[in-house]
Amino acid sequence: MDGALFALLLLVDSLHLVFARAFLPYFEPVLSATLVLGVGTIQVGIYGLWRGQLHLSSLRKHFWFYLAVGFLVGASTALSYTAVGFIDTGTASMLAKTSTLFSIGIGLWWLHERLHRFQLAGALLALIGVVAITFQPGDLFRWGALLIILSTAMYALHAALVKRYGNDIEFVDFFFFRLLFTTLTLGAIVLARPWTVNAPPSIWLLILVAGTVDIVISRTLYYLALRRLPMSLHAIILTISPVVTLGWAYLFFDTFPGPLQLLGGFVVIIGVALAAYFRKP
Repeated sequence: MDGALFALLLLVDSLHLVFARAFLPYFEPVLSATLVLGVGTIQVGIYGLWRGQLHLSSLRKHFWFYLAVGFLVGASTALSYTAVGFIDTGTASMLAKTSTLFSIGIGLWWLHERLHRFQLAGALLALIGVVAITFQPGDLFRWGALLIILSTAMYALHAALVKRYGNDIEFVDFFFFRLLFTTLTLGAIVLARPWTVNAPPSIWLLILVAGTVDIVISRTLYYLALRRLPMSLHAIILTISPVVTLGWAYLFFDTFPGPLQLLGGFVVIIGVALAAYFRKP
């Protein structure tokens, strides 16, 4: 059962940046992210009301937690959707695995964890890969890489908050209010910026699919796995997702990282896997 859960998680997790790239010709990036999150929020809200599992008392009790998590995920999503306009999807997905390094750093700073020597070696190796990818010719490429790194840092901080303060919250309450505050954060960004829509009907159908797959299914599996697994094992499993993303990107967009980007990306993945493997639960 766990094997099927993890396989499905890998499959849907790998589609996040693929969806972001698919919407780029039709929507301003943050607007497409808002629409996708909005679809997911509505679906989870309908499910929660139907099952009688949504409680305003949870919102009152954990308001600041939901606000903080929603802001971090909303800002992270806005950055990642924007970044795919500057950097290819495959390279972006490999860079996104630096989230594990940020998780380790948060553990050292906040949870006072100790750093294993192999963990340190893995972190240094991953940083070498990040530098190899980020500091290549092309200002736009470097900008995209930096946006991805900042996005992953914010998502890692959100994961740490959820792991520490969210495990005891009823899952449907947590998931709905997390999505609601994320959508509100993205909506506020959209309202503060100019945007246009140039989308055929088929793209609106894809928005519905993305909201269902990338938000409802993917994040449900993500948080269920996070509750059941140590963060280290959770990170190791997700380290494989860029390999799947590379396949999706080549299939749908006919794009593939260049030799130096590919080398740097695999160095990041190897370093992250090494760091995560030796992390104490």
